[in-house]
Amino acid sequence: MIIDTLDNLSKYESLNPLFKDVVDFLANNDISSMENGKYQIKGADLFVNITTAKGKTPDEAVLETHNKMIDIQIPLSASETFGYTPLVNLPEAEYNSEKDITKIPGLPAESYVTCHPGMFAVFFPQDGHAPCVSSEPEIRKAIFKVLA
Repeated sequence: MIIDTLDNLSKYESLNPLFKDVVDFLANNDISSMENGKYQIKGADLFVNITTAKGKTPDEAVLETHNKMIDIQIPLSASETFGYTPLVNLPEAEYNSEKDITKIPGLPAESYVTCHPGMFAVFFPQDGHAPCVSSEPEIRKAIFKVLA
């Protein structure tokens, strides 16, 4: 997991060859003014979902993992807190290969980190994360899905 400011995102380009494409996309697009929807950048290997999600309490947020994709999550409208538990500490759960997601409901996260607009969080396949924790009723956000 990585938490940092968007100004520093380019410093992580060496971690995955598609991270540079995310940096370039952000430099050439105003994601805060884009309509909600899925935008293909490099086919199924790299795309971004612009969405408005319901703010949740820590108890409502569900831990999830992805086997094939890395999430780069960017809150746009409000601060967003993410629950975090390493994959090795999570119980076995059913994997949905079509959606590349394993959900682990009813288990609280081990720790929490908060991102404000202008920041990002990167979750790798080994990072269990519970998104959308916020006191705001809605969070507008961008979720880049990057092939791991």
